[in-house]
Amino acid sequence: MQHPIPSHKIAHHEKEKLWYVSEFAQRFRLDKREENRLRKLLGPIAKEIDLLKNAGR
Repeated sequence: MQHPIPSHKIAHHEKEKLWYVSEFAQRFRLDKREENRLRKLLGPIAKEIDLLKNAGR
């Protein structure tokens, strides 16, 4: 289980949802290879829109 994302890391004015890449991959049933690719591309925490645009199935 991951720790909650601190509120100071969330852009309040844009209300963008941040995800841990590992939790996003689990939620959207991505394999480990795709999870690792996203983590290398975006880092351990990324905006939902960036994950959705870059995730392959």
